[in-house]
Amino acid sequence: HRGDWDLSRHMEYSGEDLRYTDHATGEKFIPWVVETSGGVDRALLFFLIDAYEEDGDRAVLKLHPRLAPYKAAVFPLLANKPDLVKLARTVYDDLRKDFSVAWDDRGNIGKRYYSQDEIGTPYCVTVDFDSLEKNDATVRDRDTAKQERISIKELGAFLHGKIRH
Repeated sequence: HRGDWDLSRHMEYSGEDLRYTDHATGEKFIPWVVETSGGVDRALLFFLIDAYEEDGDRAVLKLHPRLAPYKAAVFPLLANKPDLVKLARTVYDDLRKDFSVAWDDRGNIGKRYYSQDEIGTPYCVTVDFDSLEKNDATVRDRDTAKQERISIKELGAFLHGKIRH
């Protein structure tokens, strides 16, 4: 806020008395000027500041799933196992039809989770060795770090349900 600087300066140079009189108390004072602004940049900054949390060495951008740039990230447990990569790519391609989805196959699984937490991705889908046998995947929730197994053919419906709420 600008306080009473503008009106004080104007009074000083114009000679005009711009003080306000409070009718209840009779007190005279120079009103403060408050400049309000409501641009998109400030709203975005507010959402980012509100969503950012640190927990030890873990930084998490807890954006509402509808505001998150990526709704999910898909990765194979191990990038050097062709069967895992192939199934994970299939899951990624399927989810990409309905959602903004990230692919990540670099580093270890923990670093991938941390990386997605930092950019606000609400759900991480990991294709592992059990996925090859059971045709399901592990879905990790960014906010709770809890994991659950979901059938690969149900992943789209699962994410739709989570993102809508």
